Amino acid sequence: MDNIAGTQARLTWAVNIAVFVLVLLWTVPTIGLLISSFRDRDQITTSGWWTALSASEQNIVARTAAPDEAVEENGVWVLAGNVFEDGSGDVKAFGVSSRAPTEYAPGETAERRGAEITVSEDGTYRVTSAEPFEGARGIRLFVTSVTPPIFTLENYKTVLFSEGIGKSFINTMTVTIPATVIPILVAAFAAYALAWMEFPGRALIIALIVGLLVVPLQMALIPLLKLHNSIGIGKAYLGIWLAHTGFGLPLAVYLLRNYIAGLPREIIESAKVDGATDFQIFLKIILPLSFPALASFAIFQFLWVWNDLLVATVFLGNNEDQLVMTGRLRELLGSRGGDWEILAASAFVSIAVPLIVFFAMQKYLVRGLLAGSVKGG
Repeated sequence: MDNIAGTQARLTWAVNIAVFVLVLLWTVPTIGLLISSFRDRDQITTSGWWTALSASEQNIVARTAAPDEAVEENGVWVLAGNVFEDGSGDVKAFGVSSRAPTEYAPGETAERRGAEITVSEDGTYRVTSAEPFEGARGIRLFVTSVTPPIFTLENYKTVLFSEGIGKSFINTMTVTIPATVIPILVAAFAAYALAWMEFPGRALIIALIVGLLVVPLQMALIPLLKLHNSIGIGKAYLGIWLAHTGFGLPLAVYLLRNYIAGLPREIIESAKVDGATDFQIFLKIILPLSFPALASFAIFQFLWVWNDLLVATVFLGNNEDQLVMTGRLRELLGSRGGDWEILAASAFVSIAVPLIVFFAMQKYLVRGLLAGSVKGG
C-alpha cells in the first residue's frame, strides 16, 4: 500500500503539469484572437498580437500631393501635407528611393527631381521647387514610422452590421436552442424508462444505444436528407432540429440513464408506496435530482450544434436567410481572407456565446460526466 500511495504522490506533479499545458494551449490562442479583434489591419500585418501594448515600427509608402495642387509662395512652388492618412504617427526615418528608404532622418532635406523634400517627425512634409512641378502624380516617399498601440471597435461594427454576421448569429441561435432542448426532453423520458421501468427488451435497447455512440453521423447524412425530402421537410429548420436530435440522442440517453440509475432507490420506492405515478416521480423527483446530468449534456450539445458546419450545410443550405455562423465565417475566409482583423472579430463573436454557456454551467460538467460511475453500498 505504501508503494501505491507513493506512486500516486509522485505522479501528481505530472498530472498538474499536463493540465496546465492543456489549459495554456487553449487559453493563449483565445487571448490572441481577442486582442487581434481590436487591432487595425496595419498593426495585424506588421506585428504579432503579443506586441499590442507596445509601439510598432512600420514601413509605409506615401505620395505627396499631386503637382496641380502646388501653391506658389514668394516665387517658390510648394507641396505640403502629411504622410499619415489619419495624421497620427512618428517618423523615424524617410527616403526618396526604394534602394535607400531610411537614408534621411526627420527634419533633414532630400533632393529629387530638382525639388527639396523635408519630412518632419510628426509626418508633415514640405516639398519646394523653383520650377512648377510636372507630371500627374506626386513624389513617392518611403517612411519608417513608429505607431503607438491602437485599439478600435470598428472591426466589430463592420462584422455585426456590414458582413451579415448579425443575421447568421440569429440563425445559429434559432438552430441551436431547439436542437439542444428537444434531445434533452426526449432523452430524459427514455433514460427514466430504461433505468427504473421493467419491460421486455430493455437490456437490448441499452446495448443498441451504446452501439449507436460509435456510429459516424456522416453515414446517415444522405439517407436522412432523402427521407426529409420525401416527407416534405426539405432544407428547413425543422429538418435540422430533427437531425441534431437524432445524432445527439444516443449520448443523451446513455449519460442520463447512468445518472438516473445511480439515484437512491429508496426515494423512488417511497414515492410509489405513497401512490405517485411514474410521470409524477419523473417530473417531481427525477428531473430536479438529475439537473447536473442535464446541464452536462446541454453543454456538449450546445457546443456541438453551435460549432457545426457539416450538418447545417446538408440540412439547411447556404442561402443568406439561413446561413449559420460557421458558414458565414467560411465565406469570409474565401472573400476576406486577407482581412485578418475582420476574421478575428468574426471568430470571437462566434465563440463568445459558447464560452459564456460553458463557464456558466461548468460546475455541473464533471458531476454529470461521473454520473453512475460510483454507486453507494
